[in-house]
Amino acid sequence: MKRLFDVAVSAALLLALSPLFVAIAIAVAWDTGRPIFFRQQRIGRHGQPFAIVKFRSMITSGARGPLVTAGGDGRITRVGHTLRHYKLDELPQLWNVIKGDMSLVGPRPEVSRYVRYWSNTQRSIILQVLPGITDPASIKFRNEEELLHKADDSEAYYVQCILPQKLELYESYVASRSFCGDLRILCATFVSVMSRR
Repeated sequence: MKRLFDVAVSAALLLALSPLFVAIAIAVAWDTGRPIFFRQQRIGRHGQPFAIVKFRSMITSGARGPLVTAGGDGRITRVGHTLRHYKLDELPQLWNVIKGDMSLVGPRPEVSRYVRYWSNTQRSIILQVLPGITDPASIKFRNEEELLHKADDSEAYYVQCILPQKLELYESYVASRSFCGDLRILCATFVSVMSRR
């Protein structure tokens, strides 16, 4: 039932939001050229890597930095600031859901660098389900970039302070997940994003 719901909703959203996709693609290309999309390897169900897709919101060359992104990061483009603020850069992940790499709701997929900090128990629990576009941790840390911006070392703060809390929320989600619970998380995510307006 969850898979059918994921595919049906994702397909409907991709169709309904296609004009917005075109507008964002034009804005990204006008701002900083190609590529339009950003792909990054993340760790998915059963520890299998996959390429997550987002609208590109950062420069593609030049300045390098940590894998986490703090508010005010000089790598973020002008259009990227708006995309990230309203989470519009995440929309292409609907395609990841269609492909079966992700679900609408599930623990957010991490890069392998941060999965190394997980315990074996955490891996066995969290990686038994498909990662998601949103989850309780995404809602709680909707202002993550602002928190990282205040830290002296954004990556160290993420690993030592934010990641442990996320892992607790991931484990809690997996233990208590349900279809109705997923609907509540989707509604809470929508409210959270709209409140940023």
